[in-house]
Amino acid sequence: MWRVPGLLCVRVARKSKFSGSWNRPAAFMSTLLINQPQYAWLKELGLREENDGVYNGSWGGRGEVITTYCPANNEPIARVRQASMADYEETVEKAREAWSIWADIPAPKRGEVVRQIGDALREKIQVLGSLVSLEMGKILVEGVGEVQEYVDVCDYAVGLSRMIGGPILPSERPGHALIEQWNPVGLVGIITAFNFPVAVYGWNNAIAMICGNACLWKGAPTTSLISVAVTKIIAKVLEDNKLPGAICSLTCGGADIGTAMAKDERVDLLSFTGSTQVGKQVALMVQERFGRSLLELGGNNAIIAFEDADLSLVVSALFAAVGTAGQRCTTARRLFLHESIHDEVVNRLKKAYAQIRVGNPWDSNVLYGPLHTKQAVSMFLGAVGEAKKAGGTVVYGGRVMDCPGNYVEPTIVTGLDHDASIVHTETFAPILYVFKFKNEDEVFAWNNEVKQGLSSSIFTKDMGRIFRWLGPKGSDCGIVNVNIPTSGAEIGGAFTINYSKDLPLAQGIKFQ
Repeated sequence: MWRVPGLLCVRVARKSKFSGSWNRPAAFMSTLLINQPQYAWLKELGLREENDGVYNGSWGGRGEVITTYCPANNEPIARVRQASMADYEETVEKAREAWSIWADIPAPKRGEVVRQIGDALREKIQVLGSLVSLEMGKILVEGVGEVQEYVDVCDYAVGLSRMIGGPILPSERPGHALIEQWNPVGLVGIITAFNFPVAVYGWNNAIAMICGNACLWKGAPTTSLISVAVTKIIAKVLEDNKLPGAICSLTCGGADIGTAMAKDERVDLLSFTGSTQVGKQVALMVQERFGRSLLELGGNNAIIAFEDADLSLVVSALFAAVGTAGQRCTTARRLFLHESIHDEVVNRLKKAYAQIRVGNPWDSNVLYGPLHTKQAVSMFLGAVGEAKKAGGTVVYGGRVMDCPGNYVEPTIVTGLDHDASIVHTETFAPILYVFKFKNEDEVFAWNNEVKQGLSSSIFTKDMGRIFRWLGPKGSDCGIVNVNIPTSGAEIGGAFTINYSKDLPLAQGIKFQ
């Protein structure tokens, strides 16, 4: 069995503790998890004690060896050898050579290869999802759900592979026609973040592949094992189809590899997912060479609940504030409540938070896991402290939990000004700032006043208000929702409207 039983972290009388004993012999604690019997399932993914972090048709790596850790207990999992700059240069050249073969294959046949990748991921969905939980720290249902998202986008891409077309337009010249034809861009660089170490790569990779592009992936160093495991699955499919493995290349590494990708003219398009601060630097480096980029950066997402809102839906939707321990780019970080419902919603939310099952993320009964790193815990504490200094009141949570790993309490802060500096700062942690508002114009303006603009949501039954929210004077965010959370966006469409009385959460999560 690959599945690992976990201990449960619970709160008793507002004191945060794990149930069960975490005392282990020192020798046991010092052993890599991959060498312990209960983690033998990691080897089903082809992982070893030390893993090569470079793939370009063959595996290698001449850079630094790093160790990745389990956020639930900060124990070492396994080691990965990162790419050196020489590895990077070699991999880019091989990826471009592979592109010349891949681009000549008809799009529907490229789609068939992507279909096989999706099937291969399906076969490993539970074990790969468990690795996501182990190395990233998100709960098991989210880890498995993230792999499912890659599978889903493969299915979506297969259909697109038979629909790549362009219009034939009339020409003003006799005997002529204008034809619009889409061609591959070439080599697509994909830099992904720790919080969605499988899905974000999948969204980019599957679409890029059916369009005839080769891909070069650099994942987050702290989730290097996931990058290696996913690439091994893809490499087997390419090998079975007698295709160059470098079509889907991998260079595990840090900022040096990311900077090289951003500055490299051989990388025809760079997709970057990460912080706004780093994203700005990436954008400037790519623009300096007149390159093309796709940037998915920060979010300071708001949920607005009007006086006519269904409060049961509102409370359920606020799992968006604690899902993945507040480490989604679409996490709800601001909650605007009409003054007539403010106190009731806050009280309901506190009761809901008290019921959240906290513990080891691979325990199927757990809804809330750890932050990814110790540094994230420090950032959480810093944000809570700054909120207090600015006049905020912590009405729930606000503390580090008394247990192994990087666990912090889901936190609710009231009493801040809507434009307080800490409110306008994205903190990747489960902190929800709650505000009262009086009218629609006021709260729409508050939603839009932050520099980050990713996702937003309102809860109301007023059809006129809904259309104003979706219109030019409504939300300025890229994803605009009605009666659903800010997180869990589906493929396609900028607007999602829930017209039912139910609110199913992403990946089958239940939160009341």
